[in-house]
Amino acid sequence: MSALIKIPIDTGPLVALFDGSDRYHGDSLNFIKNLKSPLCTTLPVVTETVFMLDFSNQAQCDFLSWIHQGGLDIIELKENDFGRIAELMKKYSSLPMDFADASLVVACEKLRTKDIATLDSDFRIYRYDGKTRFNNLFKI
Repeated sequence: MSALIKIPIDTGPLVALFDGSDRYHGDSLNFIKNLKSPLCTTLPVVTETVFMLDFSNQAQCDFLSWIHQGGLDIIELKENDFGRIAELMKKYSSLPMDFADASLVVACEKLRTKDIATLDSDFRIYRYDGKTRFNNLFKI
């Protein structure tokens, strides 16, 4: 039996999942319910998500509790990953690429996956391993 590949998820679908007024709330809920693979993200994405849920302490706590209950895994960033993150942020500075997005690209490289779940159109421009397009599994 093969192990399921973890799917890195970006801030947008996570915020939508915990914000019932978000226009992508239903799409995010359906995506999570129908996904067969486990989700993962990085601490910068968690931080960005909590910041964007600042309209509601309850939404922030629900999100953090969901992580605690196994809603998603956190991909650990090591010291040497920050050089790669800086390299990516410089390469895509015209967009600009933020810390959370760069950390997700690094997570994908660590996991050896081009699959991602995002609402961010910049992932059409970013490249996995410098040359391969990302495959956005969050279809809207």
